[in-house]
Amino acid sequence: MAAITTAVIAIAAVVLGWITVEMACKPCLERGRAAIDKALDPNYDPDAPLLAPAQT
Repeated sequence: MAAITTAVIAIAAVVLGWITVEMACKPCLERGRAAIDKALDPNYDPDAPLLAPAQT
């Protein structure tokens, strides 16, 4: 029974640690995740201009 208790406490500690890191580094993690999403987007063309030319 002690092994199960130890395992549950260890898992809870890992979860709380993960939540702490997510909260502490949120701005940095959001920018990194956005960059990864942009890089993995098959419709994203890095050579395309950022702004479309104005139609006159």
